[in-house]
Amino acid sequence: PFWLKPFWLKGEIEISKIADLLSCSCHEVLCSNVLWHSKQLHCDFMNSSDLPTTSFATILPPSWRSCVSQWLADDCPTFDVGGFVVGDKPEEAWLLGKSAGVLAGVPFVDAIFEELGCTVEWHMKEGDQVIPTPPHPKVHVATVRGAARRLLLGERTALNVLSRASGVATEARQIVDIARSHDWHGEVAATRKVTPGFRLVEKYAVLVGGASTHRMDLSHMVMLKDNHIWSKGSITAAIKSARLACGFSSKIDVE
Repeated sequence: PFWLKPFWLKGEIEISKIADLLSCSCHEVLCSNVLWHSKQLHCDFMNSSDLPTTSFATILPPSWRSCVSQWLADDCPTFDVGGFVVGDKPEEAWLLGKSAGVLAGVPFVDAIFEELGCTVEWHMKEGDQVIPTPPHPKVHVATVRGAARRLLLGERTALNVLSRASGVATEARQIVDIARSHDWHGEVAATRKVTPGFRLVEKYAVLVGGASTHRMDLSHMVMLKDNHIWSKGSITAAIKSARLACGFSSKIDVE
C-alpha cells in the first residue's frame, strides 16, 4: 500500500492496500484471462533490467485529462467540510510506499494535483521497484506541496489511482518474469476485460509492467468469435462483412 503522510498531521493516513484494490475485474485482466500469444518470430521478454527507461506518458491521448475532473467531482460532489476545517495553509505531504511493487500511474497523479494547484516531486521513476526493507519499511516515493484543503481533496483520488495502476503493473511484471524464466518466447497480453471507466489507467499500467495490451477496445483490431459466426452463418460471410467495414489495413482475427 501507499500512505500519504502530511507533516502537519500527527500520524499517518493509511490507504487501501494494493491487494485489496486488485478486485475480480482487475484480476481477470492480468491473471485468469491473460492472453498467452505465441509469435511466429523469436521474441524475448523484458525483465526488470530490460524495461525501457523512457516514460509512457506521451502515449496517452489528449482527451485523457478530462477523466481527472470527473474523478474529483465524483469524490466531492457537494460540500467539502473537512477542507473548510483545514483551510488554505501551505503544507507538504509525503507519499510512502509500504509494500513491494512496481510504481505506475505517475502522470495521472500529477494531473490530479495539478488540477488542484498542487505540485508533486517524485523521488522515483515510473516503472521502478518499490522495495521496503527492515531498516526502511516506508519508501519515500514522492512529496506533494500545496494548500492543506487541496492536498486532502486530491489525496484519496490520487492514491486510489496510483494503487490501482501499481497493482496492475506489479501483476503484469510478475507474469512476464514467470514466462521469461521458463524460456517461453512470445508476448503476455492483457485482454479487453478492464474495469469500466478505468480502461486507460489499467492498460497504461500493463505497459509499465512490461506486458502488452493486446487490443485496447472493440475498435482496435477485429475479433470474430463463435457468436459472430453463428449469427452470420459462416466464417467466410463474417469475414467478408467485417472487411467491408474495417478496410484493408485492419487485422481480422477469427477464433
